[in-house]
Amino acid sequence: MDGFVGFLKVRVVRGINLAYRDARGSDPYVVLRLGKQKLKTSVKKRSVNPIWHEDLTLSITNPDAPIKLAVFDKDTFSRDDPMGEAEIEVEPLVEFLNVDPDPEDLRNGTVVRSIRPSDRNCLAEESHVCWKNGRFIQDVILRLRNVESGEIQLQLQWVSKPGTK
Repeated sequence: MDGFVGFLKVRVVRGINLAYRDARGSDPYVVLRLGKQKLKTSVKKRSVNPIWHEDLTLSITNPDAPIKLAVFDKDTFSRDDPMGEAEIEVEPLVEFLNVDPDPEDLRNGTVVRSIRPSDRNCLAEESHVCWKNGRFIQDVILRLRNVESGEIQLQLQWVSKPGTK
C-alpha cells in the first residue's frame, strides 16, 4: 500500500553509551533513511552520551517500511566510522493517525499501546505510544546493531495527516 500517509517527526533525543571511535570518545551524528529520504543530525563533539533534541521530519508513504537509523563518528581526514545501526517500525503509530479522541476519554500521559522488544525490532526496552498534550507520541530506545555498545533514544510523532492543515 503506497500513497502519502503523513509526515512523521522523529526527535533524535540522545545517544547512550555509544562506542568509542577515537581516543577521546567519538564525534557522533545520526542518519535517518526512508526510501530516498536521508536526514542527518548535527555532529556532537567528543561525546559517547550526546544530547541532540533535534527534530527530523520524514514523509511516510509506506507504513510497512521501517525507518533505518545509523550512527557515525565524524572524521576530518578519513571516512566517517560507522557506530552501529537500527531500524524502527512506523506501524505502531500508524493506527493512531486518524484517531481523534475525545479529550474527556484520554488523560494526558495515557498509554494506548505498548510494543515489547523482540528479534523483529531493535527496541532496548518496552516502547509506549502515549497520548501527550493532544497528540499520540511514541518514545523509543533502540539498541544499535553491529557495534559493541550504544543505544539511541527517539520520540516519534505525527506532524500532519492528509486533509489537515
